[in-house]
Amino acid sequence: MTEFSAREPSVDLLDGGADRVAKAGGIDAASMPSAVGEGERNGGIDALRAAVTLLVIFHHTALTYGAIGGWYYREIAPSQSASSLLLILFCTANQAWFMGLFFLLAGYYTPPAFRRHGLTGFVGERLLRLGVPILVYLLVLHPITVALAQTASGRPFLRVFEFLWSHGKFEPGPLWFTEALLIFTAVWLLLRPVSRNFALPDSVRFSSDTVLLAAALVTGIAAFLLRLVWPVGVNVAFLQLGYFASYIVLFVAGCVGAERKWLEQIPEHTRKIWVRVAWLAFPIFPLVAVLGGKISWLSGKAEGGWNFQALTYAFWEPLVAWGVIIGLLCYFQRRFSRPSGVWPILAKRAYLIYIVHPPILVGVALAWRDVAAPALVKFLFTGSAACALCYIVAGRVLRIPGASRIV
Repeated sequence: MTEFSAREPSVDLLDGGADRVAKAGGIDAASMPSAVGEGERNGGIDALRAAVTLLVIFHHTALTYGAIGGWYYREIAPSQSASSLLLILFCTANQAWFMGLFFLLAGYYTPPAFRRHGLTGFVGERLLRLGVPILVYLLVLHPITVALAQTASGRPFLRVFEFLWSHGKFEPGPLWFTEALLIFTAVWLLLRPVSRNFALPDSVRFSSDTVLLAAALVTGIAAFLLRLVWPVGVNVAFLQLGYFASYIVLFVAGCVGAERKWLEQIPEHTRKIWVRVAWLAFPIFPLVAVLGGKISWLSGKAEGGWNFQALTYAFWEPLVAWGVIIGLLCYFQRRFSRPSGVWPILAKRAYLIYIVHPPILVGVALAWRDVAAPALVKFLFTGSAACALCYIVAGRVLRIPGASRIV
């Protein structure tokens, strides 16, 4: 089982070594309320987005303590230990759906934002809310996070920071998603005049199991073919194109379903069927991965190629993702139809929490790296503390005049 996340900085940074290509892929989620546009808010969807933002932090915490994937700071290397295998499974399960959910929601709020702002206003709003955070991350937060992580190897913080700036070592880290969303939005704008001539008939509904199954099969085929060229872990302009089959399908589904409020009208029978599909499909890929070392025809690299594991992984992801996403959308809209307590505040801070979480998470992990404790204990404590600190920092930043217009 393989999971990939943000790009991993080179540990040979100051020794002239080239940056290693991180095995990265599914982090993060800039599709937060401010990022995808504001308008008619759905309390349940906002609460879901906020909750999954915190899951992103725990996802990267798992990479710190034994899961597979690239991350800024790794305290415990992946192994065959029980804790490492559990964290790998945790990240693999997340990767199947959580970035897809953010792309779905980003697409869902794109047409309403366009109607609200008009062409000029929409373009300006996208550039402000997506472009500015990318620049801030590239120029400030990425160098800070790398410099913090390198202190674990005894390298001075300021020396690393200066090296990154002097050599132009800037990367978007988790904001690869924001980069992708800018591209998706630009393509949507270009295709919008044409797409209006190809409206879907009223008979095509989100509740159609045939439509959902067809979308899963198309996604699986596309993912398998994409990974023949760009296996999982290979970055092109900081984007893992091997994961983009589901991202594109879900973004398009969100755009198409926005007018008819598809995500807010999911029938109960659809929820039941696809949640069952997800439960039935979930153990298949882990089982194939385990048996791959014992049965020759099941062997191969799940990251991509003409092999059974890659084929299984490509189709496994959408079958699991559809069920998890539909189930969570239904649950959160039912449970948080009128969000109260901390949820509305968390929803407002979610985008900013996502942006600032890498240096905070790395800092928390470093603060007690010399304390001996089981990996899972460290995972739970570090993830929880990082979530709390991100929440506090986001609240402070939003008090800065003009900050709320961007994040």
